[in-house]
Amino acid sequence: MRSKDPCSQVGACIVNMEKKIVGIGYNGMPRDCSDNDLPWNKQSEDCLQTKYMYVCHAEMNAILNKNCTDLCGCTIYVALFPCNGCAKLIIQAGIKQVIFYSDKHSHKPETIASKRLMDMAQVKYR
Repeated sequence: MRSKDPCSQVGACIVNMEKKIVGIGYNGMPRDCSDNDLPWNKQSEDCLQTKYMYVCHAEMNAILNKNCTDLCGCTIYVALFPCNGCAKLIIQAGIKQVIFYSDKHSHKPETIASKRLMDMAQVKYR
């Protein structure tokens, strides 16, 4: 993995209907923002000292790094079930299937909202 996150190294790969890779991404800091200058902490009394305010998720990076004009009908493979923010991006991009390795956050509101959105948008997940 290329992610510098010491706790959560997540990758994502988007494939088209021919199973050709059209986008890849991993969780990390935004372009031109130094991995060494921003925090990787999971917890802090100051939310600005946690990674959550800064990190771009693997799904977002895979969608933004696509090498085609259209992701409609594509499948995204991802290590963790997408959060609600990434679910919105997946739906808006036209991706129709999510294949995930782990759903370890299934009890969290973000994951419950993700599944609700994807069910409504008829995005399959397994």
